[in-house]
Amino acid sequence: MANDKLTQIAEQLRKGVVPPTESVRTFLEWFGAERRGYKVVQDIRAELSAYKIATDPDFEYQYIDNQIAFKTASPSEAEVEGIVEVEAPDPTYRIGRLEPANKPPTSVKPDHTIQQVITIMLSKDYSQLPVMTSPREVKGMVTWKSIGSRLALKRPCITAKDCMEAAQIISNEESLFSAIRIIASYDYVLVQAHDKQITGIVTASDFNEQFRKLAEPFLWVGEIENGIRRMLLGKFNPTELKGAKAPGEDGREVESVVDLTFGEYIRLIQVQANWDKLKIEIDRNEFVARLDRVGEIRNDVMHFDSDGLEQADLETLREFASFLKRLRDVGAV
Repeated sequence: MANDKLTQIAEQLRKGVVPPTESVRTFLEWFGAERRGYKVVQDIRAELSAYKIATDPDFEYQYIDNQIAFKTASPSEAEVEGIVEVEAPDPTYRIGRLEPANKPPTSVKPDHTIQQVITIMLSKDYSQLPVMTSPREVKGMVTWKSIGSRLALKRPCITAKDCMEAAQIISNEESLFSAIRIIASYDYVLVQAHDKQITGIVTASDFNEQFRKLAEPFLWVGEIENGIRRMLLGKFNPTELKGAKAPGEDGREVESVVDLTFGEYIRLIQVQANWDKLKIEIDRNEFVARLDRVGEIRNDVMHFDSDGLEQADLETLREFASFLKRLRDVGAV
């Protein structure tokens, strides 16, 4: 499908016709992908380069359900000794790529009664509500804190405008780290597009969930690596360990299991004689196949992708980590 789509887009651009926009999600489906893992991105970039097409904004860094346009690639490619090098886009992790930053928030008008405001906040379990007169005009923010402080000091708190405080707003182009500082102080930040429209609100709870999704695969990979390292420690002499080094790594010193890469762990136990030294009564081929799949997923994890892992890949990491733990629990390793 991708070749047909790209051929059509290239022809439209050649004729001066503006191709229709597509969501990033649909664009990925052209290539049989659901998320922007490292290998997927590299393959798509190669295809786009072959057709001299670029996306605007760059498909890798845009929120997955936002639209991208297509344009003729700029002549920023340099071919050196047959290698095509494409100028990489700015890799800054932007707040606008998060899902909550792309869901327009529920808001109230300045003259909404405080009873209306409280009803909305309680019914939706919100801690804050923006006070807006239009999608681009933010007057302030009503929070439980702003309501409580005014009531405690016996100040008027009849309508939303009586109980609001200054709103915290950042551009969707700001880095995630800029947003962290604001959210740490105010528990939220409103996200604004380049046309000044408020596109979403990111709260402390949103951040917690986002970082859980991003951190969980790293933690499982770390547990698996430590488990495999523990399984191999003390079982092999330096000659056997050096034999597991990847081709082209002759100059690298290997004196212990800790000097090997994850891929070299796999190379080490692929050898039947080495596997026999582990004295584990499980099938070597099945174990290596599963470990090899973990290695593929690990590569995606280490290249960091805010789309997160596919659920099946995350489950693979969980299952293998649990498998290693069961081996440890029964004293097999």
